[in-house]
Amino acid sequence: MNNTITLKIQADKLIRMALEEDVSSEDVTTCAVIEPDRQARADLLCKQDGIIAGLSVFERVFQILDPEAKVEFRCEDGDAVFKGQLLAVVSGNAHAILTGERTALNYLQRMSGIATYTNQVVSLLEGSSIRLLDTRKTTPNMRIFEKYAVRVGGGYNHRYNLSDGVLLKDNHINAAGGVAEAVKAAQEYAPFVRKIEVETETLEMVREAVEAGADIIMLDNMTPEDMKKAVEITAGKAKTECSGNVTRENIENLKKIGVDYISCGALTHSAPILDVSLKNFFPYPL
Repeated sequence: MNNTITLKIQADKLIRMALEEDVSSEDVTTCAVIEPDRQARADLLCKQDGIIAGLSVFERVFQILDPEAKVEFRCEDGDAVFKGQLLAVVSGNAHAILTGERTALNYLQRMSGIATYTNQVVSLLEGSSIRLLDTRKTTPNMRIFEKYAVRVGGGYNHRYNLSDGVLLKDNHINAAGGVAEAVKAAQEYAPFVRKIEVETETLEMVREAVEAGADIIMLDNMTPEDMKKAVEITAGKAKTECSGNVTRENIENLKKIGVDYISCGALTHSAPILDVSLKNFFPYPL
């Protein structure tokens, strides 16, 4: 299904929760100075260069408050945008525009920041076949928006949630009694359509995971030298994923190791916002 359509289907409840967080009873400032039936317009302006993401969410905030609200976009999700650029014109009920402004901008700034950061990291992997993955290190109740933004920026999604696939981490392995035991238990329990990934910290764990029949071997916080050896050990028997403190600053060092995937929690937990603003608010006379 189209990513934007999926977002619209699943996002309404979360957007309403965000609006309820910002307005417990009324927008007292707007109610004090503007008549309730006044119509208005405002410009969405870009204040720094980046990749835009979340336009449909921005629009939906206003439409929840005013079903007649309209947003005329001058760009699309995934477009490169530049400081001073007019991104959209919002029109509708003046109360809806002012009341929804902060919530709409919060979503757009956060999502565009993630798309921008992701795009910068993806560009550093050009020339390789490595896929850049996000993680579950997302803001509570923002995962659907943040993972969408990663895709807009050119990255790929790892598991959306714990139901998506088997990822045997250190605590699971310890509880099961070892790598082989954990993989066997997962193979017996999980449906055959789900892949089994094992988090490994040593080359011995890599060997055990390969012998046990794991589909994906996560190389967690290993040195580049050990990761190269791990790739040799797997020898095409399993996919390999590099993980652990990956950032925009160090990812080029991982490019030639030979892994299939690099996962990067920083895409969602450390990306700065992209600064955008709603300006030139103009209420039409009654």
